[in-house]
Amino acid sequence: MSNQVALTGNEAIANAMRQINPDVVAAYPITPQTEIVQIFSQFVADGEVDTDFVTVESEHSAMSASVGASASGARAMTATAANGLALMWEILYIAASTRLPIVMPVVNRALSGPINIHCDHSDSMGARDSGWIQLYAENAQEAYDNTIQAFKIGEHEDVKLPVMVNMDGFIISHAVENFNILADEDVQEFIGEYNPEHTLLDAENPITVGPIDLQDYYFEHKRQQSEAVKHAKKVVAEVAEEYNELTGRGFSYFEEYKLDDAEVGIVALGSTTGTAKAAVDNLRDEGIKAGLLKLRLYRPFPAEEITEALSNLKVLAVLDRAETFSDTGGPVFADIRSALYNADSEIEAVNYIYGLGGRDTQVDEIEAVYKDLQDILESGEVEERVQYLGVRE
Repeated sequence: MSNQVALTGNEAIANAMRQINPDVVAAYPITPQTEIVQIFSQFVADGEVDTDFVTVESEHSAMSASVGASASGARAMTATAANGLALMWEILYIAASTRLPIVMPVVNRALSGPINIHCDHSDSMGARDSGWIQLYAENAQEAYDNTIQAFKIGEHEDVKLPVMVNMDGFIISHAVENFNILADEDVQEFIGEYNPEHTLLDAENPITVGPIDLQDYYFEHKRQQSEAVKHAKKVVAEVAEEYNELTGRGFSYFEEYKLDDAEVGIVALGSTTGTAKAAVDNLRDEGIKAGLLKLRLYRPFPAEEITEALSNLKVLAVLDRAETFSDTGGPVFADIRSALYNADSEIEAVNYIYGLGGRDTQVDEIEAVYKDLQDILESGEVEERVQYLGVRE
């Protein structure tokens, strides 16, 4: 059973946390994430949850406390954004390599400098290879749904990895939307109890967490971690199917929008995909066979499934809200192009860096991208492989 409510994205995630009722939340404020832990702290103060709420002195400490709590057998959460995520950097790798299923909402914001508090994906994209599972949301509904599913994914016996739940700062975090919220008991039944096999506090079965690990076994442990990431892809799909049976919502790796007969298409993630859908609808009215693939799961990267979904396209644009400073395009473009190469695909792919520092992206700009793709389709020539959408050159 669910009810429709009107809340901001931050409120949606805070309410998901309330329904999950984690054992420990370690928190430090940073714009535009602060409201999540602020709202949740009120739930703690009002006795609506049983959570131990730990106010720490930095984001580095927040992740460190989450690692300690999770290693002790607790269901642990934190939340952050931008420079806060960067301050956690060292501990992100420790959490993943120690195989701790911490769940962390990340409200995407430009990573300074220059100082900027608005949305792009430079924070989470910088952490894409830290070993965390990464989910991205188009709107508050998906942010809420992803938060609930994240526990079932990360805690699965074949996975045991932390999960990052990403949503665009201000665009989703502070905008009020209608969405469906589940009954508290349905959330509890869906996620179940957390009963880890090994914990620091099990005196009958003592273990060591985070020991020195040199040439003798380090490589093997990293190989095991890589296998867990492979398992995670299957688990994401299984959990999504179960959640869909409960709610009638959701998809596993990505959403296909009018891709079946599309000749030109875009791959994107986050809130911009809503804008892209409007552009697709407009172009379809003009007779242009446009389509969209909206990524939900970015780590692990579902390469085979993506190339299959894009197989009907002739020309493709990948939208990146982050820069790699490699002079070869953005991070999502690199992964998509690699996947197409491995599949021996003949799809011509180009990249558009857009929206850095919160720069707004309009429907007509996305339409212009599709029309650029039409030009490539007709001419067979790519003049610029990587372009910057909406920047003053």
